[in-house]
Amino acid sequence: MASKSGAATAERTHRSRASQPRLNSVGGHAEHVPPELDRLIHERMRLGIVSALAVNPSLTFNELKALLRTTDGNLSVHARKLEEAAYVACAKSFDGRSSKTRYRLTAAGRRALERYLDHMEALIRATRER
Repeated sequence: MASKSGAATAERTHRSRASQPRLNSVGGHAEHVPPELDRLIHERMRLGIVSALAVNPSLTFNELKALLRTTDGNLSVHARKLEEAAYVACAKSFDGRSSKTRYRLTAAGRRALERYLDHMEALIRATRER
């Protein structure tokens, strides 16, 4: 699990980027567009993880693996990156002799996903209005 100081630093970095509004003139009106795309979430597998957790209270490692049709190694690498950024939380437990890893989206992860979706929606609007 990510350290509290590392998680706080990641959240401050993302929050400071998101708090710097930029206005674009699209179709004769000013529009708020986030300054840059969150590259951490933009990667396909990580976007899949965050999106799946946004619509489920939590998912196990095996549920995510089946849903995203990926390998153990690929899922664990991407989940770890999201965990280090404090976007997802991981809880490990045992079911009998088997270990079970369960993930949930954190408040910081939900905010990051909302910022990402806002940015993508602004890009779509800007593209369609041309």
